[in-house]
Amino acid sequence: MSLFDDAVLVLKGYEDQEELRQTYLDHLATHPDGMWKACGDGHITASALVIDPSRGQVLLTLHKKLQMWLQMGGHCEPVDETLAAAALREGTEESGIGGLTLLPGGPVRLDRHHTPCAWHLDVQYAALAPAGAVEAISDESLDLRWYAYDEVAGVADESVVQLLEATRARL
Repeated sequence: MSLFDDAVLVLKGYEDQEELRQTYLDHLATHPDGMWKACGDGHITASALVIDPSRGQVLLTLHKKLQMWLQMGGHCEPVDETLAAAALREGTEESGIGGLTLLPGGPVRLDRHHTPCAWHLDVQYAALAPAGAVEAISDESLDLRWYAYDEVAGVADESVVQLLEATRARL
């Protein structure tokens, strides 16, 4: 199965945010290249909110290009066999933490936002950090920092706050 086919199946199985979910499916139906950064009309991206429920904290990255505190994530790549694999790869690469595991149950949220390259139709997962995880800054980040749940609204935008809320509801 291709990454495109996996994305369609994941989105068809996602039961929340009906209107936005349909926007994603319509995009893929009209853009065979809609999984890739080269699609100038927008593309599917995958992200992962790295969370440590035992400490009540999430790890955010200060994105180098956007200058915002965000969850880990980005463009799908040819090596990604599934959206979940793309999210886990992005989470691992940008956090420097090995042994992340995705929270069961598929995507936590969808979020469509405009970026300098195009519209991102982000499929958002949550990744559980192993006990004692130590982060390492990647070349895509200016900084990495653990934040207590109640600190996130003070540093990140509403989309990250909503992702955290949806993640905590699933824990």
